[in-house]
Amino acid sequence: MSQKTIAVVGAGIAGLAASIRLARAGYNVSLFEKNAYTGGKMTVYEQDGYRFDAGPSLFTLPHLVDDLFKLCGMNPRDHFNYIQHETACKYWWQNGKKLVLTAQEEENLRAIAEEFGGEAAASARKYFEDAKEKYELTEPYFLQQSLHRAKTFLNRRVLKVIRAIPRLGLFNTLNEENEKYFNSPELVQLFNRYATYNGSSPYLTPGIMQMINHLEHGLGTYLPKGGMHEIAASLTRLAEKLGVNIQLNSPVEKVHVQGKKCEGLQVKGETLNFDAVVLNADVHYAYEHLINIGVKRPKKTLAQEPSTSALIFYWGIDRSFEQLDLHNIFFSKDYRKEFDQIRSSEDFWLDPTIYVNISSKVEQEDAPEGCENWFVMINVPPNSTQDWKAITLKARKTIVARMSRVLGVDIESHIATERVLDPVMIETYTSSAGGALYGTSSNDRMAAFLRHPNKKLGGYKGLYFCGGSAHPGGGVPLCLLSGKLAANWCIEDLNG
Repeated sequence: MSQKTIAVVGAGIAGLAASIRLARAGYNVSLFEKNAYTGGKMTVYEQDGYRFDAGPSLFTLPHLVDDLFKLCGMNPRDHFNYIQHETACKYWWQNGKKLVLTAQEEENLRAIAEEFGGEAAASARKYFEDAKEKYELTEPYFLQQSLHRAKTFLNRRVLKVIRAIPRLGLFNTLNEENEKYFNSPELVQLFNRYATYNGSSPYLTPGIMQMINHLEHGLGTYLPKGGMHEIAASLTRLAEKLGVNIQLNSPVEKVHVQGKKCEGLQVKGETLNFDAVVLNADVHYAYEHLINIGVKRPKKTLAQEPSTSALIFYWGIDRSFEQLDLHNIFFSKDYRKEFDQIRSSEDFWLDPTIYVNISSKVEQEDAPEGCENWFVMINVPPNSTQDWKAITLKARKTIVARMSRVLGVDIESHIATERVLDPVMIETYTSSAGGALYGTSSNDRMAAFLRHPNKKLGGYKGLYFCGGSAHPGGGVPLCLLSGKLAANWCIEDLNG
């Protein structure tokens, strides 16, 4: 077994995934986390008998978690379990239209036909087919491999992707792509929503993001048994079984770079030497606070527009609502105006799109009997000195009024307990610049190539990057892949 030592900075999902792969390869791995818990944004808390997943609430591509257990010779079902929920999402518009979508294409087409007509259903069938094609064409090369290595492109099969570029939607925005398919403004708005999965605007992000639809409605949505935090908890247990030295309450103060080589870390004033370092940290924070002063900064990468952040209300509701499901979306009247206001930080709280996740619909023990745990989120700009106390009060008033109107019940009178998470708090807990949920946005057709590589070419020997601000991006599946890419590159280098 190799005696080489590797440090992983940050015990978020990508950091856990990288640690597991490195330990499985035989390296001595230490994982440093500034908080008292692992999981990064994927945290959990209980209040007055209600349990809330504080971070990500949508789970797709569960095989990426299973793969880590299989890699270690374990049956995933002995350590981590999940169910596929029948309903993917319920959608509500303010003009009274509603739609329920599942992972069953024919059922979805019938639902679209009933609400929007047969022509819309025919367009949706073509849309689903094209989303699947875009995903299956690009996923093996641009998600499973690095965009920053020549060998990714020195592959005859990648020529198929290159030939398909004209129909991948790279030169249209997602909104422009969706308007090709649908005359209904409601359906355009629905499929525009997929830009928010990486914190972007549908009026700026490229049309290739259409493929995200295939993740949700083609491959399905899931919920881990025990809630979303069980993803982080199960991977933490796996890392510990493999001998990863997880050090909580251990903020890394410096990454030591000497010449063209990464030498190690400073933790609690002590200098620790390592053969390699994997940074699962926001790249803005890393270059500003961790990596030696004087190190060349990737200006184009750091100049990219940050992703959106979130304002989240965790409400314990003292009754149940049969008309709601696990995932629910209540759309704004004017989506373009909403995103313009988010980007300018002006009045975005007046008519936001509201997402309500209720895990107790599946995990009944997450709320007292007859009650529900509501995770209520709106998209907001990252923190840049806004008055979040005032914004929170205004947004809360808007949300309560809208939900009360839609459900025909005074929601305020049923909020038994409450907690709030704003961008400042997200930034504090996760060191993400401005509390941006996904690092940089994809509000540029070149954003994928400008995202920080898992290893900076011409950079520093022994220094690797993973997580939401590195390739391939934010969200649970992409962070798992980011940890894989960084770990594999590190293993390849250490093995010569």
